Amino acid sequence: MNSSSDSATDSVEGCLDCLLKALANNNTEASMKIQEMAVLPLLPGLLKPESSYTPKVANIIAELAKNELIRSPCVEAGLIPPLIQLLNSSDQEVLLQTGRALGNICYDSHSLQAQLINMGVIPTLVKLLGIHSHNTALTEMCLIAFGNLAELESSKEQFASTNIAEELVRLFQKQTEHEKKEMIFEVLAPLAENDAIKLQLVEAGLVECLLQVVAQTVDGEREEDIAQLKTASDLMVLLLLGDESMQKLFEGGKGSVFQRVLSWIPSHNHQLQLAGALAIANFARNDGNCIHMVDTGIVQKLLDLLDRHVEEGNVTVQHAALSALRNLAIPVVNKSKMLSAGVADVVLKFLQSEMPPVQFKLLGTLRMLIDTQAEAADQLGTNGKLVERLVEWCEAKDHAGVMGESNRLLSALIRHSKSKEVVRTVIQGGGVKHLVTMATSEHMIMQNEALVALGLIAALDLGKTEKDFVGASLVSVLHKLLSDERSAPEIKYNSMILICAVMGSEPLHKEVQSLAFIDVVSKLRAHENKTVSHQASLTEQRLTAQS
Repeated sequence: MNSSSDSATDSVEGCLDCLLKALANNNTEASMKIQEMAVLPLLPGLLKPESSYTPKVANIIAELAKNELIRSPCVEAGLIPPLIQLLNSSDQEVLLQTGRALGNICYDSHSLQAQLINMGVIPTLVKLLGIHSHNTALTEMCLIAFGNLAELESSKEQFASTNIAEELVRLFQKQTEHEKKEMIFEVLAPLAENDAIKLQLVEAGLVECLLQVVAQTVDGEREEDIAQLKTASDLMVLLLLGDESMQKLFEGGKGSVFQRVLSWIPSHNHQLQLAGALAIANFARNDGNCIHMVDTGIVQKLLDLLDRHVEEGNVTVQHAALSALRNLAIPVVNKSKMLSAGVADVVLKFLQSEMPPVQFKLLGTLRMLIDTQAEAADQLGTNGKLVERLVEWCEAKDHAGVMGESNRLLSALIRHSKSKEVVRTVIQGGGVKHLVTMATSEHMIMQNEALVALGLIAALDLGKTEKDFVGASLVSVLHKLLSDERSAPEIKYNSMILICAVMGSEPLHKEVQSLAFIDVVSKLRAHENKTVSHQASLTEQRLTAQS
């Protein structure tokens, strides 16, 4: 009896060897034949944890599934559940071949990968990585699986509930080869997009590993050094995008990590300068950090960096350094300190840049700096070259961001300076028509900023701007804003203030009369907002008195 079961086993082994040989010889042809011969439905029954030929069966499935036409039939034959069961095996060869089989069947299929996640493979694989970290082939299999699964959003929560962060950091610390480190990096990057995992990675000590990689590769000439430096510093910046992980590393500005990252900014290496500036921009995400950083002299480091890039013009470094300065300028107490440090002058050196990302950040930085700073707004607002460039960028139809920021800065120069000289510079530079257009923006905040600036222009120099107001159809724009039920209360209020201001000009007054404003305004007397209804009464009186 025994010998017959042995011979049955031998003949199954023989068949399996035969199939593997055929697949090795010509995978496409053999896999199609195997499917036609209805072998697939027989395989689930052979995937028994205790069976001696299970590794071979799993290997055959892995080889079959290299052919993408065979992947769906593998799923239909019910191969996934028994394969997942085998991940609980303690036999390393079984685990390796099972992992390959599942990986190949689900390759490039998000829906099948999602199915694996729902069936709980993530905690199982993380556990395997911990147990078999000395087995190179198994470790690589786990890393490849993690890399594929981590791309799915649904995997992040499952990963976050395992100790993947500790396992990956432990594995990383053991590696000496560039290729192995790269493999781990490829899993870390998508995982670190999740805020909970960012914090776990920081707590597991990943940052120390990254700083070590940077120190080892910063002077390297080899391609792999350059690649590792970029990956490590990029990952460092990514970890700082999480609020908790960022604050943990800032440690009140005394953190050794924060200090190390600061030392990257004066580095001679562009990649490190970039990462250093981006890291500062990320640390500068709350007022407390910004105030501390400005008080400890970071602004000067960023200005020196920008000065080095006026000539050698690395656009990504310019963009990152300007982002950092813009964020640092948000707290009110920092503005005057930064202006005294000469930030505006250095930023203006990039006025000739033809790169929209740099233009965008330059505009944002100046707008943050002059907020509530009348003297600076006055100085910049009477700078003819700056105003001329802003007017040019207000027409940058291809770059909505640059266009919007130019309009906002133009308006801010007038609003914060309240100066007749600035108003004259804007009128001469041809900026008025852009502010009228800005009043029709779909963003309420921009509409409002435009209306307040136009009100100041009318109040400070109506005679000089009368022609521009007529040319830009200001009065009919205001009529539209007041008639539109969707206009916010502050828009209605500021539009009425502006109507009263332009009545001092004869041609504009005529336009107001011809558009029957009185009807629109009298309706607003019943507005639920008290400020609007009160202003409507005043405007109505003014319109009636002057009709």
